[in-house]
Amino acid sequence: MHSRDKIRNIAIIAHVDHGKTTLVDKLLQQSGTFRENEAVQERAMDSNDLERERGITILAKNTAIKYKDFLINIVDTPGHADFGGEVERIMKMVDGVLLVVDAFEGTMPQTKFVLRKALEQNLTPVVVVNKIDRPNARPAEVVDEVLDLFIELGANDDQLDFPVVYASALMGTSSMDSDPEKQEDNMQALYETIISHMPSPTESVDEPLQFLVTLMDYNEYLGRIAIGRVNRGVVRQGQPIAVINREGQTKQARIEKLFGFQGLKRLEIEEAGAGDIVAIAGIKDINIGETLADPANPEALPVLKIDEPTLQMTFLVNNSPFAGREGKWVTSRKLRERLMKELETDVSLRVDETESPDAFIVSGRGELHLGILIENMRREGFELQVSKPEVIIKQIEGQKMEPIERLIIDVPEDSMGAVMESLGTRKAEMVNMINNGTGNVRLEFLIPARGLIGYRTYFLTLTRGYGILNHAFDSYGPYAGSNVGGRHEGVLVSSETGSSTLYGILSVEDRGTLFVEPGTEVYEGMIVGEHTRDNDIIVNICKEKQLTNVRSATKEDTVKMKTPRLYSLEQALEYLNDDEYCEITPKSIRLRKKILNKSERERAEKHRKMAEAGV
Repeated sequence: MHSRDKIRNIAIIAHVDHGKTTLVDKLLQQSGTFRENEAVQERAMDSNDLERERGITILAKNTAIKYKDFLINIVDTPGHADFGGEVERIMKMVDGVLLVVDAFEGTMPQTKFVLRKALEQNLTPVVVVNKIDRPNARPAEVVDEVLDLFIELGANDDQLDFPVVYASALMGTSSMDSDPEKQEDNMQALYETIISHMPSPTESVDEPLQFLVTLMDYNEYLGRIAIGRVNRGVVRQGQPIAVINREGQTKQARIEKLFGFQGLKRLEIEEAGAGDIVAIAGIKDINIGETLADPANPEALPVLKIDEPTLQMTFLVNNSPFAGREGKWVTSRKLRERLMKELETDVSLRVDETESPDAFIVSGRGELHLGILIENMRREGFELQVSKPEVIIKQIEGQKMEPIERLIIDVPEDSMGAVMESLGTRKAEMVNMINNGTGNVRLEFLIPARGLIGYRTYFLTLTRGYGILNHAFDSYGPYAGSNVGGRHEGVLVSSETGSSTLYGILSVEDRGTLFVEPGTEVYEGMIVGEHTRDNDIIVNICKEKQLTNVRSATKEDTVKMKTPRLYSLEQALEYLNDDEYCEITPKSIRLRKKILNKSERERAEKHRKMAEAGV
């Protein structure tokens, strides 16, 4: 067991893309934690396929680095506010926080969200200004921005007195000097700052055991694995313990296996003491937020507060004409099992059953949070349908309240007017504007979360792809009225089931933008394009050209088809309207009307209008 003063427990936080995962890679490599001949993938901490593809961290992970005779436990946190449930818990496991900021971009909204949580927990900060070798780096201004942010978030005097390390994670260099020429060819400056500035654990090894389960993992052989920090006392393999759940009920259990961390690996250990971060296996039905304690003296630790979901969607069994063609799991039983399994490890997710056994209401922290769950499910072979994402409206003290997001955008000056106008119609309120003379303007808004659904694609069109948009949950605010956000264009709906033809597509091209290529299988009621006007129209894109024996004078003209617009999963979810579903299978993403038949749809619409008019 390590001596307590040789342990450092730190969390690393940064905005998406500011380089924290690369930084951890370099710290691991240079500390000699990996053997000389060991092959290490780039971004070793991002272990799941989706994280690698998107370059974001979704699940918190931890690693341990040996430096000299110190053990530095580093917990990687998600930078995205949608994973706030994870962030909240990690702050309970650590004593200090490493804030990584890009030397050019400076502080961003996601950094703010995570940093607020860290300062509230009274953690000791160290700031790393990364990418110091960027040609347009502005380290001095970025440090000032960080200081302003600390003051704005109510940091205390000790927290404001933070050391700054300048580094290039990509090159593996660091120094205490902001001059990029003076970078040393190693991470020494950062290791030393962590050891001298970050506090060691203060808990006592001599008191009765207390351990809070902060993260969960699952292994086929060991079952559920609880990860967390030993708050006090000593934990040993084979030891009997009391498990206290979130409601305060206690049951007895035994620790079958105990693991410590080294690099990215888990090593079996005999015992660990207060301040150590460990993984415990062998306890059935253990959940996040529960306390493991000494059976003779079972005392629960405070239950973790978890951010409420702000967005909900209905997940349904796929009932389209193409159901069951491409997926392995299609029944409501399988869908229910999979959603319940997700609840075991994702505490900020909620699943509610509905009157129909085939539909479930799934609530999460945002589009990205739910989008990643759906993407994981389709990769596992599930077929399902989902409805349009809707924000969760609450009644607070008798007033209707909705989630408000803080939106930060960087746009070229020439598209600023169009962007501000588009946000005005979505009830956004501007709170800040910075023009740093580079031709780009940074605008900050508070906007109802509803106004952002489906906005990103439109925003990229307005800024010709040059705009950068980031947002994070800010608070619940008064309801801003009914006409916020949403799609204004109608859609082209297929009238037939069959295979789309080039002739059929060319005959409707002047009506709008198509979403399908020739040869795509379509069905009646499926959405095949966007109308140029605000109403839906029925089109037949399966039409074959009638063959005749009359020769045409224009026969030799070559016909060119416009490129169709193909949607990714997230874009498809944003595009949906209230009367539509997105059908998701391992191979396809299709948009469709809830009611497939045209005359039934018209009847339902007539009833809806009559009900609205109170007839």
